[in-house]
Amino acid sequence: MEIVDTHVHLDDPRYAEDLEAVLARSREAGVTRWIVPGADPETLPRAVEIAETHEGVYFAVGVHPYDARNYDRSLLERYVVHEKCVAVGECGLDYYRLPEGEEAIGEEKRIQQEVFADQIILAAEHDLPLIVHIREASRDSQALLEAHASPRGGVLHCYNADHQLLELARRNFYYGIGGVLTFKNARKLVEVYPRIPRDRLLIETDGPYLTPHPYRGKRNEPAYCRIIAEKMAELSETGLEEMTTRCRENTRRLFGI
Repeated sequence: MEIVDTHVHLDDPRYAEDLEAVLARSREAGVTRWIVPGADPETLPRAVEIAETHEGVYFAVGVHPYDARNYDRSLLERYVVHEKCVAVGECGLDYYRLPEGEEAIGEEKRIQQEVFADQIILAAEHDLPLIVHIREASRDSQALLEAHASPRGGVLHCYNADHQLLELARRNFYYGIGGVLTFKNARKLVEVYPRIPRDRLLIETDGPYLTPHPYRGKRNEPAYCRIIAEKMAELSETGLEEMTTRCRENTRRLFGI
């Protein structure tokens, strides 16, 4: 069994003291490759360093919508050609925490949309897939992806169970499934999960966030991919080996690793 954690923030300070132990536990659980998404421009150099010094670790260049005002395309262009850069993102739209006032809300949405669109274009220019973050912004996100995304597609990280976004499967988009699937209050995702094409499923932890049951409240780490895979296998009514093999093939097809 070989699992790839397609979304884990190994550059997060919460891994700084014991990164080697985290990766060792990960390998023991069958997780042998990791993709570190670019979210904060300030931590991108750390992600690159980890990828350069650890076999099986790859990274993406991107700016999270919460950091859209700090967007610097030149920084991403510096690293997007790196041999271990496999995607552009984590980029997207997040309308969960908007400022107060109609004018301020409009300005925030405009900035997020412009930055997201430019990263979609950057991915197309370099023939790389996207890692997409969508929260309470499905319609606008889909519109931008439909307008600008290349045939390489990408992954909807931490898929939010919006039926509408299943339409993007025809545009070569995949669906990242993480610890949320194990939550007792994840009824919507559990209901929608069977509708996701199996050749579009990816496994991710989003560590150190969204730790799966029964470890909720503790730091998430890539070893917990196995817990997520077990839940996916259960809901797919298939064996764990078959599920992890399918997701491994999907990962190779999308990211080339």
